[in-house]
Amino acid sequence: MAPTQPLKLYRLALSGHCHRVELLLSMLDLPYETLDVNLLQGENRSAGFLALNPLGQVPVLVDGDLVLSDSNAILVYLAQRHAPGSHWMPQDPVGQAQLQRWFSLAAGMLGPGIAGPRFAAITGKPVSEAAQATGRRLLDFMEGELQGRNWLMDGAEPSLADLALVGYTSQAGIGGLPLTTYPRITAWVARVQALRGYVPLSDRFAEAA
Repeated sequence: MAPTQPLKLYRLALSGHCHRVELLLSMLDLPYETLDVNLLQGENRSAGFLALNPLGQVPVLVDGDLVLSDSNAILVYLAQRHAPGSHWMPQDPVGQAQLQRWFSLAAGMLGPGIAGPRFAAITGKPVSEAAQATGRRLLDFMEGELQGRNWLMDGAEPSLADLALVGYTSQAGIGGLPLTTYPRITAWVARVQALRGYVPLSDRFAEAA
């Protein structure tokens, strides 16, 4: 069911967490507007924004009277609400379990291991070798999982798992984790970027502020 009014996405353009939501909004061809939240200036700690998300985190999606935070939760909502039964989210128990595993990897390893070093490099801070080691473990795992398949999950079309991991992974090199030794990941990133509705992830704070 198409929304009667544009959805609102509160975001930081630099954030891969926000990017994964914007990808799905765009690929589902849903009307939406972006509202940038400048974390450097503390806009996420303003009373107005905290009323939307008391944790002060982006992204936040507003769909009519519904206010929803957490990027993966928003992905599930959008897929179930606006594309039920589609390839984005499997309905069988095994497929749902596999998707949850990728969501857990996005939170537990992608965030600290790839997003963390990327953010440190962009902001001119020291890059943690321990974090990079976590990132390499995840990249090694993803490279293995992509053997013989086009997408992270075993299917003919992409799923929410691909959207959840592609943004930060595509820019892993910024944080000292180049993808040159990961040919399957490199090809997978290119496949996702070739999908209709793909929008790029910013890599500059000037654009995100």
